[in-house]
Amino acid sequence: MTHNPLKPMAKKEETPNMVEQFAEFKELKNIDKTTMISVLEESFRNVLAKMFGTDENLDVILNPDKGDVQIFQNLEVVPDGEVENPNLQISLSDARADDDPEAEVGEEHTREIIFEKFGRRAILNLRQTLQSRILDLQKEAVFTKFKELEGQLVSGEVYQTWSRETLLLDDEKNELLLPKSESIPGDFFRKGETVRAVISNVDNKNNNPKITVSRINNQFLVRLFELEVPEIHDGLINIRAVARIPGERAKIAVESYDDRIDPVGACVGVKGSRIHGIVRELRNENIDVICYTSNPSLFIQRALSPARISTIRLDEEAKKAEVFLRPEEVSLAIGKNGLNIKLATMLTGYEIDVYRDTEMIYEDDIFLDDFRDEIDAWVIDALKNIGCVTAKSVLNTPRQVLLDKSDLEENTIDDVLEILRAEYEDDAPEAETEQAADSAPEEESQS
Repeated sequence: MTHNPLKPMAKKEETPNMVEQFAEFKELKNIDKTTMISVLEESFRNVLAKMFGTDENLDVILNPDKGDVQIFQNLEVVPDGEVENPNLQISLSDARADDDPEAEVGEEHTREIIFEKFGRRAILNLRQTLQSRILDLQKEAVFTKFKELEGQLVSGEVYQTWSRETLLLDDEKNELLLPKSESIPGDFFRKGETVRAVISNVDNKNNNPKITVSRINNQFLVRLFELEVPEIHDGLINIRAVARIPGERAKIAVESYDDRIDPVGACVGVKGSRIHGIVRELRNENIDVICYTSNPSLFIQRALSPARISTIRLDEEAKKAEVFLRPEEVSLAIGKNGLNIKLATMLTGYEIDVYRDTEMIYEDDIFLDDFRDEIDAWVIDALKNIGCVTAKSVLNTPRQVLLDKSDLEENTIDDVLEILRAEYEDDAPEAETEQAADSAPEEESQS
């Protein structure tokens, strides 16, 4: 059926009203002017294409500032009686009668189409098409915005809670889904309560954005530290590694780019003032803050804190570590329910095996830290970096191995060995006396 654009069926002012209504959408949905013009033109073209079978010969001119739209149809002039498609062609006599007295066959004739004359149904179709496109744009804008915010902290008000997830609404009423599996054990939310989480995943399946947030993601802990510790936010302290067992315990390794700043002290705060807020947010999750080091041996020792390691053997290629401890330190290294060693493994990236060091005589062994009045601290740290934490662990290590691994000078190593041996030299006479006593009966029996 061919529509007759000259037959008036509606009031002329309805089309400008449509543009004004679109301007309201622009304000509400934060659509820029260029997109506004594009969407309105697209909407007109979609409706016109259904009416005329095509929009290729139509020009749509928009002026949103003034609130008007002009539509022009370009038709091929053909001899009278040879019009096959009135939506693409116009007879010579009709073209000359339509304010184009000089029209000729084969030329293009342009005439204006008054859209509101197509009736209320056409106006309604345009409004529905426009609203549908605006809704699509809104969804695309939400997806784009939150996709860029993945891993960032967000706050939302609890709107509804189900058995498997909680629905949050942010300040712009965007929906955020917090699954039960992404909640900290012990989380319980009331309607209207404000909840913090990180955006963990954003997808747009079937143009329906779904924003999933998490409170067990490692980034949640990182963002909370950035919020509570100004030095981290300002980039003076860097978080190098994080390991979490949500609701139970966490370890975080930090380093400072400024030698004047103690990274661990800055994160904990005076009397724990900074970390207490984070612990409360995480439902009393215990947090160990340690100083990061690129030395894997020392990093593993710090990660296993509060246990004190005797010796450590590393296989850096296989990412494995064998840790030897005093019997009383083993339980500390493993931790309650194995949490400490599990977190240390996650934090360092090394598979850690713990052994009781039965080769050492623990009753008279001494930690190197106890020799700081005789041995420089940097020398002790160098020895601890290669896994020698006690006096006997140093004495039981070949001298050449100490030289090769610690990068200390020969005279420094010799001085250390002399100091450590002096600690045990009082035992030598007793041992010699015992040996002499044991050998005397044998000599008498032989005689």
